[in-house]
Amino acid sequence: MKFYKSLIAGISLSTLLFATACSGGSGSSEETTGSSKGKVVVEYWHTYGEREEEVLVKKIKPLFEKEHPNIQLKLTRMPTEGLKQQVIAGVSGDAAPDLMRMDIGWVPEFAKMGALQDVSKLEGFDKVKSNVFEAPMSTAKYEDNYYGVPVNTNTKVAIYNKELLEKAGLKEAPKTMKELVQVAKKAKESGAKGSIGIAASKETWPWLPYFWSLGGKLSNEKHTKFEGYLNSPESIAAVEEIAKWHKEKLTTPTLLGGEPGTWDGIKNNEYLMIDDGPWFYDILTNEKGSKFKPLEQTIRGLIPEGKGGSRSVIGGEDLVIFSNAKHPKEAWTFAKWMTTEEPQKIMSETGLIPANKVAANDPKFLEIPYVKDYVKQLETAEPRVPIAQWSEIDTIIALNFEKVMRGKMTAKAAMDDAAKKSDALLK
Repeated sequence: MKFYKSLIAGISLSTLLFATACSGGSGSSEETTGSSKGKVVVEYWHTYGEREEEVLVKKIKPLFEKEHPNIQLKLTRMPTEGLKQQVIAGVSGDAAPDLMRMDIGWVPEFAKMGALQDVSKLEGFDKVKSNVFEAPMSTAKYEDNYYGVPVNTNTKVAIYNKELLEKAGLKEAPKTMKELVQVAKKAKESGAKGSIGIAASKETWPWLPYFWSLGGKLSNEKHTKFEGYLNSPESIAAVEEIAKWHKEKLTTPTLLGGEPGTWDGIKNNEYLMIDDGPWFYDILTNEKGSKFKPLEQTIRGLIPEGKGGSRSVIGGEDLVIFSNAKHPKEAWTFAKWMTTEEPQKIMSETGLIPANKVAANDPKFLEIPYVKDYVKQLETAEPRVPIAQWSEIDTIIALNFEKVMRGKMTAKAAMDDAAKKSDALLK
């Protein structure tokens, strides 16, 4: 009860009412069909896209239920907008599902709250850990225990409009940040509306690859201190470089919420380059009626190398079991099963990168044209800071970064302020 009392005390009544209202009628639910008599119904919240959900419903669910006839899955697709508030409302009101596909950035936060079960002591955990990649597995760790298992992983690479890149004089993706800036200027001169496509967000996710590649750092290795790292000379210089791009109008309007969006900008031959995950290719390749052919009209490359190397950000989701799950044993059975080779291969049909090592190296998966670029980028990709306070700190850093781009703060003042506030939250 300690967790629920402290959680409710920290949330306003209006937030809970809003979250509860949002949960009604939002998303989509794959209702259980047929008789569930004698079966345990496990409720699973997920955030898959339409094509991914189709594979989940038509292939994963039937296969799992065939192999585990005593368990029936109730699949509910959740909207990403306001999702965290819905989860908080669910756990505080004893209305959470048994398990959820949760963004890796949320796991430490909910683990600290006491909302998630420690799975590191459950039967079969060691086998799961040995079968998946180390980096994705580390995203489920909080302090010395694990509160989930990785169900998929991802990162972002640089994606160039082939026509605009060739107009700027290149047939291959730029290898370095210096080369990127040079070709960005040429693309602008040849009529591109924007060259370096950084999306707008109240999070650091869109610009972290550039910040890290330019030499910036968020915290020390143990993630116990931001002062001296987030506001180091290297980090300040990285933010100043991005601000310089923006001032010279080399960035796309999306950096501060302008239009067109990153995808439309690439599709309409308006933007030279954006960065995005493998879903860019999976969704647009399967877009009905579209004249845009992403595999033919774009060129992929690693994030251009700077003083910090070629860095991107690790994304993905972990399967977590809630502390107040009604069927924790069966939920763990499903979570373990989802990390095994066959279901991982099935979900990889949608372009999702498996966390399972065997599935990720399956020749059939690697035949997907764009996959190798993402797997290569994962070798130097970094996770966001795996601490419980990251969501709040992420917002602080992102808002200060935006102020720099708008000319309302210097990079030094912004990073000094963010480092100070971040350390205060850690304490």
